Amino acid sequence: MANFYTDNKDLKFQLSNPLMEKIVNLREENFAQKEKWVEAPLDYEDALDTYDKVLEIVGEICGEIIGPNAEEVDLNGPKVVDNKVVYAPGTQQNIDALTQAGLFGMSLPREYDGLNLPMVPYVMAAELVSRADAGFANIWGLQDCAETIHEFANEEIKKEFLPRVNKGDTMSMDLTEPDAGSDLQAVQLKATYDEKTGNWLLNGVKRFITNGDADISLVLARSEEGTMDGRGLSLFVYDRRDGGVTIRRIENKMGIKGSPTAEKVYKNAPAKLVGDRRLGLIRYVMSLMNSARLGVGAQSVGLSEAAYREALKYAYEREQFGKAIIKFPAVYEILTTMRIKTEATRALLYETSRYVDIYKTLTHISKSRSLTPEERNDLKFYQRLSDAFTPLLKLFSSEYANENAYDAIQIHGGTGFMKDFPVERLYRDARITSIYEGTSQLQVVAAIRSVINGAYLKRINEFNEIDFKPEFQSVKNQLKDMAERFAKSTENVTKAGDGEYLDFQARRLVEMAGYIIMTQLLMIDAMRDDKFEDSVHLFLNFAKAKFVEAESFINSFDEDDIALYKKEFFAKELD
Repeated sequence: MANFYTDNKDLKFQLSNPLMEKIVNLREENFAQKEKWVEAPLDYEDALDTYDKVLEIVGEICGEIIGPNAEEVDLNGPKVVDNKVVYAPGTQQNIDALTQAGLFGMSLPREYDGLNLPMVPYVMAAELVSRADAGFANIWGLQDCAETIHEFANEEIKKEFLPRVNKGDTMSMDLTEPDAGSDLQAVQLKATYDEKTGNWLLNGVKRFITNGDADISLVLARSEEGTMDGRGLSLFVYDRRDGGVTIRRIENKMGIKGSPTAEKVYKNAPAKLVGDRRLGLIRYVMSLMNSARLGVGAQSVGLSEAAYREALKYAYEREQFGKAIIKFPAVYEILTTMRIKTEATRALLYETSRYVDIYKTLTHISKSRSLTPEERNDLKFYQRLSDAFTPLLKLFSSEYANENAYDAIQIHGGTGFMKDFPVERLYRDARITSIYEGTSQLQVVAAIRSVINGAYLKRINEFNEIDFKPEFQSVKNQLKDMAERFAKSTENVTKAGDGEYLDFQARRLVEMAGYIIMTQLLMIDAMRDDKFEDSVHLFLNFAKAKFVEAESFINSFDEDDIALYKKEFFAKELD
């Protein structure tokens, strides 16, 4: 019997991270919840045992149902019938299995029929679902929207919508429009308050909406007449049962074909305001997007794991010139690189998840009681780290998922180009990860702030203060040298005082920080489990080569050289 959780010991290892005890204590209010809820854990060990059992169930459903359904779902996909999206049969079977197991609304509090799981085991479940079928992960994973309702909506809206999530009601976030892609400040879908009904009425078009015909949708709309920027936007919750929305079409996509990406027309569709007016983009959607980027990180790591396993299996089975191809250096080099990329981004994924866990939980606690001075400091500390690490995670995990899917096909050779093997689907599914929820270029825009304000360097130096075991002293010294060179490269770019030059070099600076941080995280993991020792040295070699490439480009480049990039091909377009 296939189980995607029990066959990957790295997940249980991350679940037992020392910081989890702090997370669980906060989530369970120092286990006061056991007085109110019979299913609440009695202590830390009981909580971890619960998470472990839940993840075993997720892993079994992924291995036995979602994974085997993936090819059929990719082939048939969803359809629009009578203004309603009808999922592929396999997709509906997936939803039914997870609903019956109570695995929707996993992170919601028990009072709303959730499991009250911290972010870490929830993200772990997302990785498992993504490994099984990245397209279906978009349907299941959009339960993230419930967290936004829980965090910002009033009690009436929470009681109306949140219990429905555990019953399998699907969700979507309706942000993008035909003329407003990444620039959400340009959103024009109009929200008008109807005095007679006490509802807001939505009018306009949304495009590229993942799981667009969901039961519950969060909609970004312009509530303030005469405004043109983000300050005129508010967030609304829409119930599909109330009507007023036409599904114009489902997009014919390259990948993640089981997940319906819809164009929706709102015509006097009734909706309810979430939180306060004018804060839709500035506060609520930014929070929602950060959660979504964490989800794409999990999706990307799941895809990397799937690609690596398919490539490894094929390399053992396929023989050429009288021996299995895994015995050829050209092949085992690719496989080793795929594995260390997966391990490095997984380490980054769960480190980021732990930061988010603590600051989000403390934010919720602060609404019911005053935080202690220590808790207030923790809230600020972990929120800063979350803001810094989330775009770094989204950037690296999605790019590596694409690279690993590419390499998986390369290992398969010509057969990988055929639809007979899953790697062809994985390659198509991976491509979107570096585009949606903010392209890699936009992640760099978000991450460069943490380069300039020193947040990455500060965390790097904090990691360097850890008392690593003697056999890592050489690695530590090399990382310390890389940190100093990273600081020097940052200084060389910023001292020019040229914003365009900084933007031009931003990706290289962000990646330099990422190579150091991921190596450090692997080294921290190796302190608890010797199995990661080889990965530390292998990833360091890989990281150093990439680091030197970025560093050399910056050192050999002058801000005036940007003109050369414009002059040759784009002078007319850019000037």
